[in-house]
Amino acid sequence: MEIVCLDLEGVLVPEIWIEFSRVTGIPELKRTTRDEPDYERLMNWRMNILRERGLTLRDIQDTISKIHPFDGAREFLDRVRELTQVVILSDTFTEFAQPLMRQLCWPTILCNSLVTDTDGFLIGMNLRQQDGKRRAIDGFRAMGFKTFAAGDSYNDLTMIHRADRGCLFRAPENILREEPDLNLCTTYDDFFNEVSSFVRWARS
Repeated sequence: MEIVCLDLEGVLVPEIWIEFSRVTGIPELKRTTRDEPDYERLMNWRMNILRERGLTLRDIQDTISKIHPFDGAREFLDRVRELTQVVILSDTFTEFAQPLMRQLCWPTILCNSLVTDTDGFLIGMNLRQQDGKRRAIDGFRAMGFKTFAAGDSYNDLTMIHRADRGCLFRAPENILREEPDLNLCTTYDDFFNEVSSFVRWARS
């Protein structure tokens, strides 16, 4: 038995915060987990900026409603799901993910949730677990699955290293320099070939 675990943003869909930064004209919000390894620190920093600028969850959701998957992402995901089981492991939030999952034909996603006040301002988050991506891999392996993990950011590295096999997808130069031993895919065809190789190995 095998399972493929994929990151969401930067792999299948654009980075939500980068797009929101573009729409709002707030350059500080371009900072993502490609730049900052500490996710909680990053989110607290983002929430402070949003409150200072008077921006609510609804403002972010309005931006997300206009985001579409990368060209070829839906087709890639469909091909992988025909081949084996797939789950998306993401540090995004259920309040962000729904319209994106609809466009990807409702794949399984394990992510977090947000806490808002009565005015809709973000005041906190409920993480599934600390280092939830890596711990999900641990859980799948404990259930007897051989695991493949892929992502593009710092918060994907522990799951990639813990999985039986894995790769980076379109990762930035700073991560490539720090992780020279990880395979890199830059197209969905190469990505699918990497997954297919894993499935053949897992079933051999």
